Amino acid sequence: GTHIGMFLAWALISGLAGEILIEDSSEDIQKVLDRKMTGTEFLLRNLDGKLIDEDLNDEGNAFASAYYSSEEDSILNVFYLEDYANIITIDMESFYHLEDSWENFDKLKPYIDANYEIWRRLTA
Repeated sequence: GTHIGMFLAWALISGLAGEILIEDSSEDIQKVLDRKMTGTEFLLRNLDGKLIDEDLNDEGNAFASAYYSSEEDSILNVFYLEDYANIITIDMESFYHLEDSWENFDKLKPYIDANYEIWRRLTA
């Protein structure tokens, strides 16, 4: 769940959490914001390892839908899992072996930020 957790951490930091998630998990959201809990830890502790529509607000869901899509008709020409794969080193066994760390999140965040800004311009 590291790839989902990292996207979730980005969404929480970016203010894209849904109202119910904010109401139910505000203390743990703050822990993510303070980097005392990773997005993956939050995902497992608060969301049973699943990110669903109600966990993000409307803007967060629209961006996630476009960015996670692998469809050719997506508004973006790049997809989240491609960006995630860009931070994996050659000596790693697989896509699922990336360490769940804030250091790796910091490598991924600029990719998400850039695509979020592109998406915002394209949907404005």
